[in-house]
Amino acid sequence: MSTCCMCHAVKRLFCGMGVHPTVYELDQDPKGKEMERALSRLLGNSPGVPVVFIGGKLIGAMDRVMASHINGTLVPLLKEAGALWL
Repeated sequence: MSTCCMCHAVKRLFCGMGVHPTVYELDQDPKGKEMERALSRLLGNSPGVPVVFIGGKLIGAMDRVMASHINGTLVPLLKEAGALWL
């Protein structure tokens, strides 16, 4: 969502790494509420945003992204997906 602080944080993380993510702002999409409910179900009814997919693979919500960043598995996922070149 365009006003979500966690969404902003995950976008900044990726941009700071040199990754240019495709971002869907659900609050600006006519089907945004429907997509948010579907994402929430994928995550086991946890809050639906932000939800990150890398290379078409569901990574999860912000906690999973940050855990992957901290434990060093995020960069290999991004490289494998072709989103990060270095």
